[in-house]
Amino acid sequence: MHAPENLLADCGSCFGLCCVALPFARSSDFAVDKAAGEPCRNLLEDSRCGIHSTLRKKGFPGCTVYDCFGAGQKVSRSMFEGRDWRQQPSNSSEMFAVFPIMRDVHELLWYLADARDRTSTAPLHNRIDREYDELDALTSATPEIVMSVDVSALRARVNDVLLDASDLVRADVAGKKKNYRGRDMIGAKLAGADLRGASLRGTYLIGADLRGADLRLADVIGADLRGADLRGADLRGSIFATQFQINAARGDRATQLPESLTRPSHWA
Repeated sequence: MHAPENLLADCGSCFGLCCVALPFARSSDFAVDKAAGEPCRNLLEDSRCGIHSTLRKKGFPGCTVYDCFGAGQKVSRSMFEGRDWRQQPSNSSEMFAVFPIMRDVHELLWYLADARDRTSTAPLHNRIDREYDELDALTSATPEIVMSVDVSALRARVNDVLLDASDLVRADVAGKKKNYRGRDMIGAKLAGADLRGASLRGTYLIGADLRGADLRLADVIGADLRGADLRGADLRGSIFATQFQINAARGDRATQLPESLTRPSHWA
């Protein structure tokens, strides 16, 4: 997949929306509690993070994992035309309400772009294009329209074509494919496992040992890879993989990723 530029986060073009609009609770991911709409204590006046280079060391690994799929700059620069919530507080409530919805829409666009980029999904390209175009138009709508979106219904509708796309892509792997969809596989021992073409949709793989596993053409949409050990694993061609998932996992230089994703700086 060649990642569309508009779906890649550009923090320098955003007003730090993920650091303000979203809540977080004191945990292994965040050192403090923060309410939605409350600026993070580490956010500087120029929208940069004051501890960006030491986030993990200072107890904020959750910040290094998060990915907005480009929703931040879309809301900041396009929808609100560069009007900072600090300078025009009257914009803030709308901006903070729109941002998480826009993030969900951009995530769905990411999945559709992945599906469209594959030759095996050719029979679905017209359906995929229609869904993509409709969602893309929504990202240019007014804040009122975006805030009225039923995200759950939208996800359910788009999921229909994503499931069909997954079936076509995974059919390229010969033989019977493993199906772990939605299963609790927390801490599972899967080192060296042949998971080519497997369904790992919504699978809980927190802390799983996937060292050297073959995940080529596996469907990983919604798979929870927090702390999963991907050292030496092969994820080339895996379906619907996101930077968010990769950031949350552990890997090394031997981990092979889809071309649309980048190796996290905190990996060995």
